[in-house]
Amino acid sequence: MLNLASATDRGWVERAIAGIDEVLLDHAHCEKKAASTAVNLLFRYPERGKLLRPLACLAREELAHFEEVLAVLEERGLTMRRQVPSPYAGKLLAAVRATEPERLLDTLLCLSLIEARSCERMQLLAGALGDQRLADLYRGLLAREARHHQIYVRLACSIVDRGEAHARLAELARHEAAVIAAAPDWPRLHN
Repeated sequence: MLNLASATDRGWVERAIAGIDEVLLDHAHCEKKAASTAVNLLFRYPERGKLLRPLACLAREELAHFEEVLAVLEERGLTMRRQVPSPYAGKLLAAVRATEPERLLDTLLCLSLIEARSCERMQLLAGALGDQRLADLYRGLLAREARHHQIYVRLACSIVDRGEAHARLAELARHEAAVIAAAPDWPRLHN
């Protein structure tokens, strides 16, 4: 279960397929950022022993995903370049509370929702793309993205009581749904 409070509309799928090269470029940036975020958490919370191994593993997996998407970009004759960042993650993370341990809890839950939205949209792309190579890429990433979502939820449940973590996850999922509904119509994984 992905714990999302809304489903992606068909219009996003059509825009994403029409701008698939931009989506792939954005996807590469997202994987790179996901790896960086996991590493940053390792540095920010070294005293949280239960987080360290799972976050290190997540960072390695996200870098492997980055390499997979980078290879597809290269196969398509595309090069990595800067993009105007999507406002999605920043607006989602704006809901993170400032004091600890709430800050860590909210951060982990927001990261779980980012992974969940990625998983949902990769599934949509896998089913809609006519390009078999790209459909296979997204099909191959589905289970791993869903597992990343579950890992972040499990880590959040190690910070506070499971009921409290899931109640906060539901609140943040409603916030994420509002963020995604207000996102610009750019060809991005999270727009």
